[in-house]
Amino acid sequence: MNKKNIGIAAVVAALAVAGAWTMGKDDAAPARGAQGPGGGQGPTAVNIVSPKRQDVGVELTANGIVTPVRTVDLHPQTTATISKVHIREGQFVKQGQVMFSLDDRADRASVAQAQAQVAQNRATLADLERQYQRSRDLAAQNFLSQSAVDSLKSQVESAQALVQSNTAAARARQVSASYTTIRAPMSGRVGAIDVHPGALVQPATSLTTVTQLDPIDVAFNLPESSLGALLAAHRAGKVAVQASAGAGANTQPVMGELTFVDNAVDPATGTIRVKAQFSNGATSLWPGQYVTTSATVQTLRDAVVIPQNAIITNTEGTFVYVMGEGNEARQVKVTRLHGFGEYAAVSGLAGTEKIITEGKQNLRPGAKVRPAGKPAAGAAAVKPGEKA
Repeated sequence: MNKKNIGIAAVVAALAVAGAWTMGKDDAAPARGAQGPGGGQGPTAVNIVSPKRQDVGVELTANGIVTPVRTVDLHPQTTATISKVHIREGQFVKQGQVMFSLDDRADRASVAQAQAQVAQNRATLADLERQYQRSRDLAAQNFLSQSAVDSLKSQVESAQALVQSNTAAARARQVSASYTTIRAPMSGRVGAIDVHPGALVQPATSLTTVTQLDPIDVAFNLPESSLGALLAAHRAGKVAVQASAGAGANTQPVMGELTFVDNAVDPATGTIRVKAQFSNGATSLWPGQYVTTSATVQTLRDAVVIPQNAIITNTEGTFVYVMGEGNEARQVKVTRLHGFGEYAAVSGLAGTEKIITEGKQNLRPGAKVRPAGKPAAGAAAVKPGEKA
């Protein structure tokens, strides 16, 4: 390449560099112009809410299992043949209702025999009592010796004892005969029935079960850290417990009352076993069913409630940001008393503050803030269709 061409190339390169530098300056100018007055950042846009005041129940939540208050496994008390089954599987029975009848012919005959023996003994006793009375009259007239009177008296006393003995034996036969009629020991629901008329049963044979459904218990475990609050609430009065059997739209929680706190903490799990009792007339709770329980051990009256996402916890402690005078962010230390869902009851707030919930991640005490949706101070609003 000759010297002339080299000079032309150098001139072209210099012009290109100058053009690129000029364009860079033009592009940078709008960027500087987008900053706030004086080149600094404007107020931070934040979402704010006002605290609420309400009564908040401190609840202990756990999974529980429905357990019947009583379940009775029915067995016959004698060996006999079933003559009739009076109930159906799954039927609700009342206390004292006849459920099974056993063949009682032998028992009725035994009772009749015992009653006849008692009648015979009473007749013999009546005869001896008449003889004893006549002997006393004759002895008073010196027609009979005193030894004969005493002998008759002994016979009367022996006959009286025999009547009492045989009467007791007759009652025992009647009790034994009553075992042939099996009645419901309580009101409840009948389980499966595995015996039928004609079957031979004995004391080891299970006839069916009767389970009490109303009222019904729910057993659940709570951590030992909750034991103090639980016992304090139990001593103070009734502890309300709510049980929910599912998450369906038609599922309604039922309310009950704490009835039992175990006498020892399970060292293996660090939990304490408790029970609550519920009215179950609608049979919304079923034995063996898993439910979600919630025990209210305390009620915070007129507590200050704020969203959980407004609370910040770090090495400095637990606090929230509030929008103070002059739209400046201010830290206020709080104590979380109880969290429930998206909200928490706290102390440390008067309840009239403006709590910052969104946009707080980059705030510092004293930083300028503005509610989201409002333009920053000094910024001109741009109407649709106009150029900035």
